Amino acid sequence: MKKRTFFIVAGAVLLITLYGLFRSYRQPATMILVNGRIYTGQDGRFDRTFEAIAIRDDQILEVGSTVAMRLSFSADTIIDLGGKPVFPGFVDAHLHIEGYGASLMNLNLIGTKSEEEIQNLVMTAVRQKKPGQWLRGRGWDQNAWGTKTFPSHSVLDAVSGVTPVYLVRVDGHAVWVNKVVLELAGVSADTPDPPGGRIVRDSAGNPTGVFVDNAIDALASVLPPPALSERTEAVRLSLKALASRGITEAHDMGVDLTGVGIYKGFAERGELPLRVFAVLDGQSRKTVEQYLKTGPEVDAYGGFLNVRSIKVYADGALGSRGAALVQPYSDDPGNRGLSVTDQRELRDATGAALEGGFQLCTHAIGDRGNNIVLNAYERAFKAYNVNGLLVRFRVEHAQVLLPDDIPRFAGLGVLPSMQPIHCTSDMSWAQERLGPERVRCAYAWRSLMRAGSRIASGSDAPVEDPNPLRGFYAAITRQDEGGYPPGGWYPEERMTRGEALSSYTAWASFFSFHEAKKGTLESGKWADLVVMSDDIMVVENRKIPLVRVEMTMVGGRIVFDRSRVPAGAAE
Repeated sequence: MKKRTFFIVAGAVLLITLYGLFRSYRQPATMILVNGRIYTGQDGRFDRTFEAIAIRDDQILEVGSTVAMRLSFSADTIIDLGGKPVFPGFVDAHLHIEGYGASLMNLNLIGTKSEEEIQNLVMTAVRQKKPGQWLRGRGWDQNAWGTKTFPSHSVLDAVSGVTPVYLVRVDGHAVWVNKVVLELAGVSADTPDPPGGRIVRDSAGNPTGVFVDNAIDALASVLPPPALSERTEAVRLSLKALASRGITEAHDMGVDLTGVGIYKGFAERGELPLRVFAVLDGQSRKTVEQYLKTGPEVDAYGGFLNVRSIKVYADGALGSRGAALVQPYSDDPGNRGLSVTDQRELRDATGAALEGGFQLCTHAIGDRGNNIVLNAYERAFKAYNVNGLLVRFRVEHAQVLLPDDIPRFAGLGVLPSMQPIHCTSDMSWAQERLGPERVRCAYAWRSLMRAGSRIASGSDAPVEDPNPLRGFYAAITRQDEGGYPPGGWYPEERMTRGEALSSYTAWASFFSFHEAKKGTLESGKWADLVVMSDDIMVVENRKIPLVRVEMTMVGGRIVFDRSRVPAGAAE
């Protein structure tokens, strides 16, 4: 018995010693996620998953099996994922953060089906306004109405009284106002259309209350700007909502100096829940001139804020027939759309961006608009003797293309930043605008990728819902969420699931110069990730929009956790 006791005690001592040695040799980590299904996206592959990931501070230490991570690392925080899938954090490569937040605060017209429905909403909202207060709203789309024609101020006049009403179209490229606003702005039949803009008129030449693209500037002098407190609250609301949708970086298109200041305030207080790639508003001369003097701000606040890009416009939008086309609109003969920036200004913008070390992001939707931008970029690259892939100039939307321009993107090193959900939102009327031949080069994701391009995907919120899973679904199906049309709309242009996921992660990170720091889950990269309720790489197509974000992590910090949110509050 004594001999047996000796061996038991000796064995116990040995185990304790080995455990102590084991603990002393494990590397310290901040957090370990275990028992998951982790898609790293490394090398563009999504055919292999891992169980666990170790994180120290804001970086990933290693990805592997649960046993390996527990043996290799020690951490006070260990989260059991319960088999849930993990993906690199989603990047929305084109949206308007403050604009989305404002849409949550103002009258929301998304999904309205008629002028009468909007009239009733305006009537209710006007009753809550104080005398002199403006009523703002956004989201109307005449293409969703039975008439499909632009509305008149008379619809608003019937219910608005003396309240100025200012309603922005869903795409932000047209505004609908009541007669009060027309009178305040002094707009009449004698007011000329500005270059790159159109005041919609009735048969007698009187303004109807709809202003397209540059014509909207005619209202700027009377439209009261939002207070700084309102702008700050809009940004706060927006960032919170984006984090709940698994977005870990947002490319904010068109930020002025005040907007940059708002982000810096949040960052200094440690209140930025996600990374902001702030693209300066090229229409704000003060903003651009200031940054051209001081230069870009790269990875400020630990990589949470970047200011190294400028946005300009080549044309308008397809829905309001402002996109610049080579041939007239099929449903509006004689109208070729609007070039909102003349070619001299665009040439100056490309040169200033190259000289100042800034990336240029140019809005171009029509085939003529895209051709103008590609030509301007090509001339600039030759004049400055630069490689396009080094400066990474972007085309925002790249919606309708000439067949010969599709390979020019990859050939020049120009990056197409696109929004998959625009395709499924527009498909019910896009062919009417473009005709059966031209539409084949619209939303041409597969054609661009086949020619060598990578695509970054976004939502253009508040134009569309910023939920990246809705864009992911649109990219792989080219169907609405009811499954129409069967087989997809021009399905030959669909993305695979791996390509769609890359467009929201690794490829989008390349567009913001962050491919070495994020976009995949591997050692040394930022711990930006999202935990989902179901696996979007294998679940049925129809179920993808219903998948929920369970947790969002940015830089090793949990910024959204559904388990801590009251039921319904995160929807």
